[in-house]
Amino acid sequence: MLAPAAAAALNLLADAVRRGGADHDDIVQALKAAGVHEAFAGVFEAASERAMVSADDPYDFDVRRAFEWL
Repeated sequence: MLAPAAAAALNLLADAVRRGGADHDDIVQALKAAGVHEAFAGVFEAASERAMVSADDPYDFDVRRAFEWL
């Protein structure tokens, strides 16, 4: 699955940020430039679409179900 690899990459990124000692604003700008926020949004969008398609009743949507497929 891709989820463990993605989680490992994010953990490496978090560790690098902690150890790097870079300025907070520099870190935020680097994350924005890399499109990390767009990647997260894409994952959440895909997960919610998947959960909505598989839901029997679209009004009975539970956000936790969005990540069952991971």
